[in-house]
Amino acid sequence: MLVRASIEALGWENTFFGVNSAIVRIDPHAPVLTETTLQPWGRVQAKIPAADTQALDALQALGFSLVEGEVDFTVPVTCVSGNPAAQIAQAADIPALRQLAAQAFMQSRFRAPWYAPDASARFYAQWIENAVLGTFDHQCLVFRTAAGDIGGYVSLRELNDTEARIGLLAGRGMGAELMQAALCWAQARGKKTLRVATQMGNTAALKRYIQSGANVESTAYWLYR
Repeated sequence: MLVRASIEALGWENTFFGVNSAIVRIDPHAPVLTETTLQPWGRVQAKIPAADTQALDALQALGFSLVEGEVDFTVPVTCVSGNPAAQIAQAADIPALRQLAAQAFMQSRFRAPWYAPDASARFYAQWIENAVLGTFDHQCLVFRTAAGDIGGYVSLRELNDTEARIGLLAGRGMGAELMQAALCWAQARGKKTLRVATQMGNTAALKRYIQSGANVESTAYWLYR
């Protein structure tokens, strides 16, 4: 079984993780993917629609392994009420947010044995820092406990005139409040749709998004070689 795909170097990830990696893009007009074309790379990623069993079988025949499944949701933007408790994270919050994100996302697709044992924690710590600074996601909202500590956070990014996306969302027992804050943030910017993705195995997140009115738009598999 054959699969046609282009190969694209992952420049930012290569610098951050210190791995010579690339991603394959399935394309019926691209050359046939072979062992020879894959050989120069230390790590090759592929993301394919879960329904594309032909590509799944072809990639596995080339030595790719399933790493995780992903579900992408869309949520109609409706802000039921304001969220006065949600605050915009400030630079002073970065150390605490980095620690929280590193602990919350240790089992991502950047986990061992594919990457270094600390890679996932470092990646998501950097993601949330960038969100606070507005250099990846555009903003990070936080909820604080009575003691002033951060109890939950959500990062958000404007995609276009009508859509926004949740980047990272975490906070034990605060899913409803975080989703409402995200929806109000999106509505204030004139968005009609809020997007969010999570792992197929994260049943708590899947339930939260569905309870918040989300609809499944697509499912996909991540594979590595």
